[in-house]
Formats: sequence, C-alpha cells, structure tokens
Amino acid sequence: MSIIAISRGTFSGGEALANQLAERLDYRCLAREANLETAAQRFLVPTEELAAAMEKRPTFWERVVGERAAHLAFVRAALCQQALGGRLVYHGYLGHFLLPGISHVISVRAVADTDFRVRAAQRQRNLTREDALAYIEKTDRERREWTRFLFEVDWEDPRLYDLVVNLSRMSLHAACETVVRLAEQDEFKPTPASLKAMEDLALHSQVSAALAMDFRTRGAELTITADGGIVTVTGRSRWPEVADAVPAVVRHVPGVKEVKCEITGISPPTPLTWY
Repeated sequence: MSIIAISRGTFSGGEALANQLAERLDYRCLAREANLETAAQRFLVPTEELAAAMEKRPTFWERVVGERAAHLAFVRAALCQQALGGRLVYHGYLGHFLLPGISHVISVRAVADTDFRVRAAQRQRNLTREDALAYIEKTDRERREWTRFLFEVDWEDPRLYDLVVNLSRMSLHAACETVVRLAEQDEFKPTPASLKAMEDLALHSQVSAALAMDFRTRGAELTITADGGIVTVTGRSRWPEVADAVPAVVRHVPGVKEVKCEITGISPPTPLTWY
C-alpha cells in the first residue's frame, strides 16, 4: 500500500518507469498532467491557467495576490484524494513535496544523460537535435526556478530522494525491480501512524482548498492544522469578516469534526499627513 512518487525530468524516462511500476505492482498510475486536470475541474480553474501556475516562476504581482498558494492548494487536494487509498504511482516532479511527512511515500528521481533525453525528444516531438536540446534546457530551467521559489529546494539535489535511477545506464526492468525491492522494506510500509498522517494531510489539503476558493478567505494569511478531524486555523487579517467566514467555510468540508479558529486583527496603516 505504499505510494511511489517519481520525479521526472523532461524526456528522462520517468513516465515509462511509472507505467511499468504500476503494472508490476498492480497500482494505479497518475500523471501530473491528469492530476492538474482533475484539480482544474474540481476547483473551477482553467486547466491552462493551473498548468502555467505550476510550471512558470510567478511574477511579482502574482506573489502579492497569493494566486500561487491557491493553485498549490488545489493541486495538493486533488493528489491527496487519490493518495488516500494507497497503491499509487504518481509521476511528475517533486510529487513527494505535495505529500510531506508521510513515511510510506517513496520518492524516486529518474534521470538520464543529455543524449538519451534529446533522442527521446526527437522521437516524441519530431524535433531537430538543436530544438530538442533547447526545449529540454528551457523546461528544466523553468522547473528548477519553480521548485526553488515554491519549496526553497534545488530539485536536482539527490538528498531530496530515497532513490535516484539513471535510465540511460540501466534498463526499465532493472529500475522497476529496484524500486519494487525498496517498497518491500519495512521503513516504507504503511503504519497506523503514517496512515493517520495521510488522513490528516488530506483533510488539511481539502480545508486549504476550500478557504482558497471562498472570496472572503482567499488570500488571507492563515495557518491550518488537522488532527483526527479537529481543524485549527490561526492567522491575521485586517478584514473582520474573515474571522467569521473561516469557521463557516471549514465546517462544510467533509471529515471536519470540530473547528478551532483564532484570527487576530491587523490595524490598517496610518494615512500619511502632508504639511
């Protein structure tokens, strides 16, 4: 019942590895792109807008209005819903960062050398070698900037992963069997504690998404915790209606048993006086 999250660079073979792993283990296979579509449909965001938000480094004004936080909440909520049942292979990039604190999530990084990736791009996109290389470099750069901004990490750091497989040196079969053997180890098997952590994270993500959807609470500086159905929301806002809206929104989220809310006010800035 482990969850396998494969971080795949552009044309590195991660998708093929995910498909083979899902077939080998009889797990469900979920692509990042499919999860984005699910999130877009569920939370009424255009798929193209959500995809762009999760790939491009945000502009200054996007950071100010907090749109990126809302988009991330939607994507995480959709993925958590899929991950609750376990037996899932997710492939995208840094999927395990969307599922933090879950010990039965195995994080795998699929890498390959430049020639391998360029040949794959030429086959799949019918590109010249120069265009394929330019596309790979541009996409990698954007994803590197995105992960650094959002999670403050370098997605190429091997310390972020439980396993790194080089698909330009080993066959898909060898890589697949290596991951399978890792999933059989006790430290990656679900436990009562890790299953509860997954349930708490799923509820946390649903609450975050609900607050991001409501116009009264969207963009508010809130901290959310979920523990066995008890949801605690703290934060600050200069708008008094936020304190009333938060518990009303949270109570409607399935799985919430109790809401604890503490929203403090922020005094508006003192207007300037000119002499």
